Amino acid sequence: MHRIFTTSVASVYPHYVAKAERKGRTKAEVDEVIAWLTGFDEAALREHLAAETTFEDFFADASLNERATAVTGVVCGVRVEDVEDPLMQKIRYLDKLVDELAKGKAMDKVLRRA
Repeated sequence: MHRIFTTSVASVYPHYVAKAERKGRTKAEVDEVIAWLTGFDEAALREHLAAETTFEDFFADASLNERATAVTGVVCGVRVEDVEDPLMQKIRYLDKLVDELAKGKAMDKVLRRA
């Protein structure tokens, strides 16, 4: 089992927010990306963060967006669509979405609306 699976989402979340904010994006936009991917509303996300839910349990509780497979490309040197472990792939989807947000992509493109 990979170490990230048992890492709490709450311990990584501030890094996602900081990365986005350094590039002029907002915490609300990070939350919107997470909501799009997982189906969690703001209250559910806050509950998972407060409970320090692991990535494994976080994604087990999520209703993954049906368009998540449209998230492609390279993050941390790994092609997201080629990741074999389903949980790791979901984590990489989230990483890729936050990367795209931080790189200044329009929210419609990040959320695969356009």
